Amino acid sequence: MRFAEPVISATLPCMFMNKVAIITGASRGIGLAIARRLHQEGANVALCARSSIEDLGRERSIAVAMDIRDPKNVETGVRRILDRFGKADIVVNNAGISGVTPVDASTTLPWLDIIQTNLVGTYYVIRATVPHIPNGGRIIMMSSVLGKFGVPGYTAYCAAKTGLIGFSRALALELAPRKITVNALCPGWVDTAMARSGMRDIAAAQGISVEEFKRQALSRVPLGEMVKPEEVANLVVFLASDAGKNITAQAISICGGSTQA
Repeated sequence: MRFAEPVISATLPCMFMNKVAIITGASRGIGLAIARRLHQEGANVALCARSSIEDLGRERSIAVAMDIRDPKNVETGVRRILDRFGKADIVVNNAGISGVTPVDASTTLPWLDIIQTNLVGTYYVIRATVPHIPNGGRIIMMSSVLGKFGVPGYTAYCAAKTGLIGFSRALALELAPRKITVNALCPGWVDTAMARSGMRDIAAAQGISVEEFKRQALSRVPLGEMVKPEEVANLVVFLASDAGKNITAQAISICGGSTQA
């Protein structure tokens, strides 16, 4: 059982003071980095994850166990957040899973689980939170560069992440009259446990070492390095701030140049 690490207390809350941010998949990796960064900037933060999350005991944060695949569980979790903070100014849909899903696999269950988690689960979160987002709010979807190009064996993941880009663009138009912006972020290789697991799976499928696969993967990244979770968090902060108020319906890559789309 994994628990979220403590959110760093902000000594000088600033741009997000009195704002409320909901982050799914916040127990580790990108989600936890986003939660920490928003909290540092003064936001009230709700960290949501499927695994049990430790109550952080912080004045401006709440930990909520939430399985986004279950709409009733999502509604219960969102209600708990609203009871605590009253609204949701910023919603970051970061929860997701990955895995090798060749189209000729012996079972469809892993394929469907990825779609149910990454795409349908995000819909459940949006459906539960949109009525409580004030005018001028922000929604950020965590897609992937694999939403812009395909990788053999990852049909479910690519389909889900492409779906999130389309979902974001359509939702942005629906919510534009309320000045709510909606964008998809498309990270490349980010230095997280999930990415390292993916590298191990692909390396095993190709019969090479993880080190060799990583060397090959980064050779296709012009800047030659993995993105840090904190760098993704910085981009989220920008989009959620007043500086990002006219950016909507976009799929923004942060990938060291591995795609120019």
